[in-house]
Amino acid sequence: MEKPKSKFLKALFRRGDFHESNNIAVLDELAMNNKLIGYIGFDATAPSLHVGNLMQILKLRIMQQTGQKPIVLIGGGTTRIGDPSGKDEMRKIRDDQEIKQNINKIKSILSKFIIFGDGPNEAILVNNSDWLNKLNYISFLRDIGKFFTINRMLTFESVKNRLDRSQPLSFIEFNYMILQAYDFLKLNKDFKCNLQMGGSDQWGNILNGIELCRRYSAKEVFGITSELLTTSSGSKMGKTAKGAVWLSDDLLSAYEYWNFWRNTEDPDVIRFLKIFTDIPDKEIDTININNIDEINEAKKLLATEATAMCHGRSSAEEAEKTAKKTFGSGLYGDSLPTLDISLPDLNKGIAVFDLFKKAFNLSSGSEARRIIREGSAKINDVKINNETNIINNSNFESSNILKLSIGKKKHSIVKKINPEDL
Repeated sequence: MEKPKSKFLKALFRRGDFHESNNIAVLDELAMNNKLIGYIGFDATAPSLHVGNLMQILKLRIMQQTGQKPIVLIGGGTTRIGDPSGKDEMRKIRDDQEIKQNINKIKSILSKFIIFGDGPNEAILVNNSDWLNKLNYISFLRDIGKFFTINRMLTFESVKNRLDRSQPLSFIEFNYMILQAYDFLKLNKDFKCNLQMGGSDQWGNILNGIELCRRYSAKEVFGITSELLTTSSGSKMGKTAKGAVWLSDDLLSAYEYWNFWRNTEDPDVIRFLKIFTDIPDKEIDTININNIDEINEAKKLLATEATAMCHGRSSAEEAEKTAKKTFGSGLYGDSLPTLDISLPDLNKGIAVFDLFKKAFNLSSGSEARRIIREGSAKINDVKINNETNIINNSNFESSNILKLSIGKKKHSIVKKINPEDL
């Protein structure tokens, strides 16, 4: 299409956050008049969302900033089944209590990025278990199932890819796309929701909802997807050797979150500043990507602004201060990941590889051993050569602290705790 007119679509295009849509000209006109009510769904499979979800969360934020109304759909019902998109195996079945706890934690995380309330463009949160749990199976098949054909469902990429890899696709998961389409129909009927957004892997599911709304109630609704984000080296965004980069400070400290963004690959810095911060283009466009000093400063800017959005400005500035102390002068900051070890445990002694495994939450002792053998592990800036060395009380100085490092950028603090001082 020609350049969009609405602030909403202009913002998505500017960020490189637009891949596909249906009838985009009409969508643009609705956005011009602040008549978009759009939703994104998040299943409650964990007690936190992660950086991989952030691009979608920020779509809701942009809706709110440009005068549209966002809806957050939490899949309390669909979490019990599992979306087959991009998966090679069926999800673990979670009980209702775990799902409920996850939902409460996810809402608190989303509240950092968008404002919930009753205002015209304030977000609302709905849970699809409110209607999915009440469905009568026979009535649902008769009223909704008749609009879906197996022939068409087998053409969707999420299904084709799974079958092409000779991976089983359960009947439970096959129903997921029907339930997601029904979610869109329900939100359209109850809240006049006319837009569903998601990643490009959701396009088939979104089309199902668009078609169901058209055939069931003769309503025109819309969909928008973005490309699944990868780094310049081809890695999936938000994944590290340690796993997901969580948005909850219960699972990942503000310092570790800041450090994740600080380690952005050079070719991604400008792109990520536009996607993951509110910094205006005028400031971003002044950065000389061919100047190493400017790129490094831009990485720090990205890290601080992204962390401020997720963890608050004071936590972001404290994380940056800690990084400067750690990287600049070798002193210990206040926000580094910390492992407490009791004096009785130290008196027994702990192997170096086990200490690194615990301090950096590594996946296994073997991984810790490999890191030490490769020569990238240090204690108090001194390289460790023997992974079976024993650390005990005598290794601690008067500060009762050890600094552990992996390479130049990963650091953790081990604190000696005397139970008598507690």
